[in-house]
Amino acid sequence: MQLDRKLHRARVVSSVAATLISLACGTNYVYSAWAPQFADRLHLTTTESNLIGLAGNLGMYSMGVPIGLFVDHRGPRPAVIVGSLLLGLGYFPFRASYENGSGSVALMCLFSYFTGLGGCMAFAASVKTSALNWPHHRGTATAFPLAAFGLSAFFFSVSGSVLFPGNTSAFLTLLACGTFFLTFFGFFFLKVYPHTAYHALPSGHFDAQRLRRTSSEDGKARRHSGRFLPVEEPGMSSPTTYTTPASPPPEATGGGSAGSAGPSALPAPNAVSQGDLEAARPPPSEDEIEDIDETSSLMSKSSSLPGDVLVQSSVDMDRSHRVDIRGWRLLSNIEFWQLFAIMGILAGIGLMTINNIGHDVNALWKRYDDSVTESFLIQRQQMHVSILSVGSFVGRLLSGVGSDFLVKVVGASRAWCLVVASCVFCIAQVAALNVTNPHFLGLVSGLSGLGYGFLFGVFPSIVAETFGIHGLSQNWGFMTLSPVISGNIFNLFYGKVFDSHSIVGPDGDRTCPDGLDCYKDAYFMTLGACGLGLLMTLWTIRHQHVAREKEENKTVAVD
Repeated sequence: MQLDRKLHRARVVSSVAATLISLACGTNYVYSAWAPQFADRLHLTTTESNLIGLAGNLGMYSMGVPIGLFVDHRGPRPAVIVGSLLLGLGYFPFRASYENGSGSVALMCLFSYFTGLGGCMAFAASVKTSALNWPHHRGTATAFPLAAFGLSAFFFSVSGSVLFPGNTSAFLTLLACGTFFLTFFGFFFLKVYPHTAYHALPSGHFDAQRLRRTSSEDGKARRHSGRFLPVEEPGMSSPTTYTTPASPPPEATGGGSAGSAGPSALPAPNAVSQGDLEAARPPPSEDEIEDIDETSSLMSKSSSLPGDVLVQSSVDMDRSHRVDIRGWRLLSNIEFWQLFAIMGILAGIGLMTINNIGHDVNALWKRYDDSVTESFLIQRQQMHVSILSVGSFVGRLLSGVGSDFLVKVVGASRAWCLVVASCVFCIAQVAALNVTNPHFLGLVSGLSGLGYGFLFGVFPSIVAETFGIHGLSQNWGFMTLSPVISGNIFNLFYGKVFDSHSIVGPDGDRTCPDGLDCYKDAYFMTLGACGLGLLMTLWTIRHQHVAREKEENKTVAVD
């Protein structure tokens, strides 16, 4: 029991570390809080500023598949330390360029890419560690780093406004130091700890009075020898187990061969009392506590308890465990391209506002009150980034709970949450096209964050249900490539529109005095994209409904 308590405390500490690491990984979404001042200082156009922001998004979204493979093969901890270095290397040059008032756009794009890549690596490692440490509470365990990632922009923008109000240079220093040290110190506490389990073995295969510690290989040997064959998941790891003698089964006492006993003859795990197990357990060393394969996948590959066989068998009845579509089969599947298009359209709409809400703030306030100070504008930018972040967090929670309600209570598809996201985005675009008073700009940032959260809160579950949970990591990696494409289109178009209304001063400073007209045309385009996304979503729901009905009819016919 003492060991269990020690391991439990260690897992809690590791989960706290994973949450803090995730808090440093979503800082790409805080870009709009400092981008306008950075662009003014370096005399960049809005298009060039958007290119820098897009490079960060590229680092975050384009490397999902290779980073997932890296974490699976090398374990979570190397990804955290590499991510920490990339975050530091990314943000410190921004601070230096701002202080010097000069810098190459190409180099700034490279450093921005580093921040996105570093955040992606550290975040993937923190989520995987949480899932491995709490295999029976994965949803709750991973919810903390996921929520921290969504609140990252809120955390840094509020910290910057409180600690360094109106100081862009100090805020960039905060980003550089905060992201590096949060991930670097979290590295030392982020560990995967083993899980011990106990089960009885049939007589004839053990020493009658000896309790022995079995390794993963022993468990594999027993499974392949036919004693029991749990349903296995690809890429799963075997936990450390302890076995103890059990009462001989009737076949054995009746003269039957012990070797002929199959899974149905396996006694219940409680054939020996828990107290006997604890008393007989050998005290493991400290090395044994930390001795676990960190390169395992998110789910345990093998089960050491007969009861797990029944659990996994019932889980396998779910479609996400029955189908396995990945690789070339994924690319030839029409549902993949439907979801890819929906993700690209809706995520691109959200990213345009996320990356440019700072420019919206500047344009509206300078038109509304030309006496506003730079410090005031910075605080307003940070406020709207915070609103976006909180909206995204709330959207993720609502879509998670809402999608479960749709499936379990209403019996509807989770994809209806995408309809909600499309509608929320539509309202946000309409608000952006009509808000001229900057005091009401929170409608745009809040609704955009809410829609973005709804989108990303439910989409991984839709991908798992549609193509199977076995290949979820790589399938999700392919799916997140779509915002890279659409984000570039929408953000660059916004930059072109804003630049076309900007006036260049004699010292190279750029300003747009037209208020809403500075960016209005960009939101007309995204409003049209919202309508397209809504139609695509309704078509996908209809297509999936017909396809599932055909599957059920085939199953009934076979039965």
